[in-house]
Amino acid sequence: MSGKTATLIVDNKSIEFPVLEGSTGPEVIDISKLYALTGKFTYDPGFTSTASCASTITYIDGDEGILRYRGYPIQDVAEGGDFIECCYLLLYGELPSKKQKTDFETRVTRHTMVHEQMMRFFTGFRRDAHPMSVMVASVGAMAAFYHDSTDITDPMAREIASIRMIAKVPTLAAMAYKYHIGQPFIYPQNDLDYASNFLRMCFAVPCEDYKVNPVFARAMDRIFTLHADHEQNASTSTVRLAGSSGANPFACIAAGIACLWGPAHGGANEAALKMLEEIGTADRIPEFVARAKDKNDSFRLMGFGHRVYKNYDPRAKIMQQTSKEVLAEIGHADDPLLQVAIELEKVALHDEYFIERKLYPNIDFYSGITLRAMGFPTSMFTVLFSVARTVGWIAQWKEMIEDPEQRIGRPRQLYKGAAERTYTPLAKR
Repeated sequence: MSGKTATLIVDNKSIEFPVLEGSTGPEVIDISKLYALTGKFTYDPGFTSTASCASTITYIDGDEGILRYRGYPIQDVAEGGDFIECCYLLLYGELPSKKQKTDFETRVTRHTMVHEQMMRFFTGFRRDAHPMSVMVASVGAMAAFYHDSTDITDPMAREIASIRMIAKVPTLAAMAYKYHIGQPFIYPQNDLDYASNFLRMCFAVPCEDYKVNPVFARAMDRIFTLHADHEQNASTSTVRLAGSSGANPFACIAAGIACLWGPAHGGANEAALKMLEEIGTADRIPEFVARAKDKNDSFRLMGFGHRVYKNYDPRAKIMQQTSKEVLAEIGHADDPLLQVAIELEKVALHDEYFIERKLYPNIDFYSGITLRAMGFPTSMFTVLFSVARTVGWIAQWKEMIEDPEQRIGRPRQLYKGAAERTYTPLAKR
């Protein structure tokens, strides 16, 4: 607590509320006793001005284009380490020693297989089921297969559930993909790193050997790291809200995946890719920029701007470089969509229309190109997002469970319906 207070005048009565100070970022007015003191609530659609919790995991400064995991800039985490190190950092708060990382990686690797009966669970879906619907169901079903780690009051059960989730969600994602395209499931392989193992489970087939492309593996690892956590976004808030009721961790993560499925959240990279395909070539950019500025035209430039970032998304710079590396590897360094993206970005960064509205490229602008080049269909884009975000969800869930101030989530409302009315029995209506 900072010692400062904020004064609110309600019905000619002055009421003081404590001002809380974080380690970084804006101060927060504690209005938890507002209703008790005034009989009134605040009104904040979308909770854009409300801190729903205190957290030590991720920090974002949207005005400055800053994203930090446990205090470390995302650029350093993504380029200096790997996803397993990132997972350890988000879960435990510190970078691991060499021994700690080896031990953690071993624990994750040894949990990547799923219960064999889950194979039969998959056959219950229609063959053309969307992979995200399969993910929501199969992750939620893990509570039925691993009920020995659903006791949220037991620290050891929470730890086991966390490791299981990080280890098994990629396996389920690969199974959802294989089922979607009609190919046999591929078991995980313990001598591969996290990203390589995932790529092998997605793209290997039993009839021939599969060698993981190291450029693709590094790209996949970066994509996982860049998407690992992003503060109190919609899906993370969903996980916390579900967890606040005491729901088991598998159900909470399934709820997060369901929220992520929404096109306004996890589907933005697919929308950005479709937009680039619609533009087609760099010479058509002026036409589409003009359309974007036209209020009477329904066309929108996707992949620009962000709910939080009012500056260049720090993840987008890394994603742009990753796109170039992947496309160069497959011999498409001159890929027309990449050229469109690069030229469109240049226009946006120098056009007053975009500058005034702070519409900078975000991570979705380049991630769709990269994933497509690696062989993933658009139906898998959000699934990959869920694989990456699982560790962030789990870290946030654990933090919430262990927070002594945590209470069950219960937002209030501004009621605008009918006032009290007299009920008329059916016979008299």
